[in-house]
Amino acid sequence: MARFLLLLIAFFHLTVAANLAPESSPQVLKYHGGSLLTGSISVNLIWYGKFTATQKGIIADFISSISDSSPAPSLASWWKFVEKYYLLASSKKPNSVSLRLGKQIIVDNYRYGKSLSDKQIVQLASMGEGKNAVNVVLTAADVAVAGFCVNRCGTHGSKSAMMKGKKNYKFAYIWVGNSETQCPGYCAWPFHQPIYGPQNPPLIAPNNDVGLDGMVMNLASLLAGTATNPFGNGFYQGAATAPLEAATACPGIYGKGAYPGYPGDLPVDSTTGASYNVDGAAGRKYLVPAIYDPSTSTCSTVV
Repeated sequence: MARFLLLLIAFFHLTVAANLAPESSPQVLKYHGGSLLTGSISVNLIWYGKFTATQKGIIADFISSISDSSPAPSLASWWKFVEKYYLLASSKKPNSVSLRLGKQIIVDNYRYGKSLSDKQIVQLASMGEGKNAVNVVLTAADVAVAGFCVNRCGTHGSKSAMMKGKKNYKFAYIWVGNSETQCPGYCAWPFHQPIYGPQNPPLIAPNNDVGLDGMVMNLASLLAGTATNPFGNGFYQGAATAPLEAATACPGIYGKGAYPGYPGDLPVDSTTGASYNVDGAAGRKYLVPAIYDPSTSTCSTVV
């Protein structure tokens, strides 16, 4: 059965961040004994609706950047925070995970219409690979999804699939929506003013696309959660149906000195004026969330 996890990013940004700042009381992400994603994992992108080639490039380069060997502050150095969980899960023979860009599947004919249910998200995710894969469904700005902009900006879960009609495998999937026209203040902060709370000027998005840069932030959070809690029995705190995970345990924190309504001290590109915290492949810059470090009970940021 598919398991959907709520990504309450905007809500947490403004109401909980103060309690989860690096200087706060330790949080505990308990390991529940289940599998983590291991080995070489193909990240397959299922594009639902209309996306430009530039927009597709932003996400594709983001995935490719995770395994890039560039020095800090790089996206690869951010991912090393996630890899710490593998040592805790098995200190004697720690596993590891390597993400690579897989297939890109275009569904721009709105096969299921412009208002999708959870079941239809799973059906779209099933178009990707069924083994050693994370299938990522990305919905365009004109597509509504159940719960989107109400209590979530994306989800992750797992689904069973038959391989060659024989063996049953579980694959992990993610869904993230483009909030640009529906709720940028909810799902793309700090690149848009929040729907409530301090109305500070928004930051300039590093790829000059509020909706896509917001998708990157949410996808980063969900990839971290998927790697460390792919099947609902890995690392998390709270209820299994709405857990705090590796990134959601550090809401609203993108740099040092973060507090509610302020994402932290971030580098600013001297040419574009855009704010970011990691470098990516092909000259890209991105903003990604802090990762909870279970060894120190703090939220770790690259900058």
